Amino acid sequence: MSQENYAQNVTITNCDKEPIHIIPQIQVHGFLLVCDPSSLKITQGSENTITHINVELNELLDQPLENLLPSAFVKELDKIISEEKTFLPKQIKLAEKEWLMIPHLENNHLILDFEPTGKILDPLFFQEQLTKILNELDAANSISEMCQEAASLVKYLFDYDRVMLYKFDEEWNGKVIAEEKEEEMQSWLGLHYPATDIPKPAREIFLKQGVRMISDVHYEPAGISPVNSPINNAPLNLSKSEIRGVSPIHIEYLKNMNVGASLTAAVVLNGKLWGLLACHHNTPKFVSYHQRQSCKFLTQVFSNKLALKTTNTFLEKIAYSEDIRKKLVIQMRSMDQISRALCKFKPKFTDLIECGGGAVYLDGKLILCGKTPEKKDVLQLIEEKLNKEKNKLFYTRSLMKKFPSAEKYKHKASGVLSIRVGSEEKENYLIWFRPEESQVVDWGGNPEKNGVVKDGVEYLSPRKSFERWSEKVSGVSSSWQAYDFEAANSLQDSITYVIVQQQKDKISTLNEQLVEANQELETFSYSVSHDLRAPLRGIDGYANILKEEYSDQLEEYAQEAIQTIIESAEEMDVLIEDILTYAKAGKGKLQLETFSLKKLVENVLIKHNVKKSYPSTEIIIDENLPKIEGDRRMISQLINNLLGNALKYSTKAKNPKVEIGYKIENEKNIFFIKDNGIGFDPSLKDKIFDVFSRLAGDDYAGSGIGLAIAKKVVDKHDGEIWVETKPDEGSTFYFTLLEEER
Repeated sequence: MSQENYAQNVTITNCDKEPIHIIPQIQVHGFLLVCDPSSLKITQGSENTITHINVELNELLDQPLENLLPSAFVKELDKIISEEKTFLPKQIKLAEKEWLMIPHLENNHLILDFEPTGKILDPLFFQEQLTKILNELDAANSISEMCQEAASLVKYLFDYDRVMLYKFDEEWNGKVIAEEKEEEMQSWLGLHYPATDIPKPAREIFLKQGVRMISDVHYEPAGISPVNSPINNAPLNLSKSEIRGVSPIHIEYLKNMNVGASLTAAVVLNGKLWGLLACHHNTPKFVSYHQRQSCKFLTQVFSNKLALKTTNTFLEKIAYSEDIRKKLVIQMRSMDQISRALCKFKPKFTDLIECGGGAVYLDGKLILCGKTPEKKDVLQLIEEKLNKEKNKLFYTRSLMKKFPSAEKYKHKASGVLSIRVGSEEKENYLIWFRPEESQVVDWGGNPEKNGVVKDGVEYLSPRKSFERWSEKVSGVSSSWQAYDFEAANSLQDSITYVIVQQQKDKISTLNEQLVEANQELETFSYSVSHDLRAPLRGIDGYANILKEEYSDQLEEYAQEAIQTIIESAEEMDVLIEDILTYAKAGKGKLQLETFSLKKLVENVLIKHNVKKSYPSTEIIIDENLPKIEGDRRMISQLINNLLGNALKYSTKAKNPKVEIGYKIENEKNIFFIKDNGIGFDPSLKDKIFDVFSRLAGDDYAGSGIGLAIAKKVVDKHDGEIWVETKPDEGSTFYFTLLEEER
């Protein structure tokens, strides 16, 4: 692929995806060979080998590396590959010249960079300068001073015409924050450059490689042949190569800046590309590999000092916000309304983070604090923007770019930081607002992308001018920092804790009220048991006396009235007994024991006097009913109620039948009691377990409490109960007892 064709493939829209790591060319101050690691045969190379070592590339391809390099070198390479050790550069003499061979492995390719050994810094001199920079960086009072010290030292050590420290913002635009240059050169200090000047692929390679040199901007690149690797039939990945070719777009960019050579080192902070140390020279300039590594080392030292300075600032800010947060927690704990505690007293939650104002939105109520948009505007922001955000933390320094409706209040809320509070289900928020910072931004030339149109496609063409180009920027606030996010998250955790604590207190209060109500219910149950039954016994007793002693003296209507009183008293007694049973069901600790369910069923049938009371009913009991673990008294009550219903509601069937059995599903015993009685509407199968729920009408006696008692017993045993039924086809009640999970 030629340099020209490559450039024409980079358009205005795809420059951020430019594949600079596979440009099939190298810089010409060195040459490159590629080998198959398994055989160490040469598979590819740069076409300028004839220039540097007097051998045509065609004579090297598909030949053993030993034909070119000393056998000892090749054996050492093979050993490093087999033992997966780290490669180190090796000095070697070829064609009467001293070369530095820089090997590395990339995707099953052994890539060998060869470049002149060049000069190296005197170790003692470098140590002295390193000590100097450490002392000066430690003495710097600010990050700005540190950056200027670093630029000055690199300018002194490597003698480039201009050295700049270039810092990225959150949108990857850059700004020159420190500069050291020759006197006659125009200053670029303070100028901004758009993200497109250093697109994503370049930033990623800087982050991996650390340092990058272009020795001669006006070089004619040497192509790599063959273009596609014979090993995998794909373009060669040169992202780690020291002499890989340069994007033609970047070359044109540097030429437009009148730069003859460059050296760029990455400034990495917490694993992220923070900025670049950029060195420019007006004429070609070669810096040896070892000097570049020294520059890389110095940049790493600077990055470490920067991290320390940044961490100290972070800790100072966090200590301040932590003090505010603790005071806010005390306020929240002492008040019922969290919103008032955050907004109506000092300190306010807006004191936690530098801002113009804020908003608290809890449980559908909004309280504003400080300089903020109108209430309706904040509610609109919450409903149309914040509620749609997936992450609990949202921030921007230019809200109107993401939410155009915000333009009308940009003077109060260009910057927004919000965090969702409490559970994910509730849309509660803390919001901080920052006003716009109207400012004039000085760009190094017009930052708009420029292009040339060919065949209807606009191809990228770097701007020609880098003169100061001023732009008035509005609707943008100061940047949110890591310590702002930390402070917001800490307060969010505290509010969630207070909310949970308040809920626990409410639950505790309700629990106390329930205990008290339960005690009152027990007292009431005692009253029902003793106080109501006493007069009921009197009614029943005297009614029976009237029936036995005076029935022959009474008219037929009076005799029927007395019989009705007796039967009603009996029904009332049954109802009282069932209510007491329901109140007691599930109370107290389970008295667990293992017993035979089959025997328990047989005992219940005896109590029901089945042979006499239900002589026509066929009873089928599964002989293999397993033993169960549970509270014998409660389970006996459960079986008694279910069997009683089955017997009662199947009496009018032509051939009444009741079946007691079980089945196994998912390694779990499911017990059932089945009848062929009247059944009921399946849509009512959940309602049937409610207290006083009777679906059979007056043809069958009962209080409507038996199945409610059965459900209570099953719930107490951590089980489930359900029914399958159809009108006139009977019912099957299923239940499980999850004793294995207790």
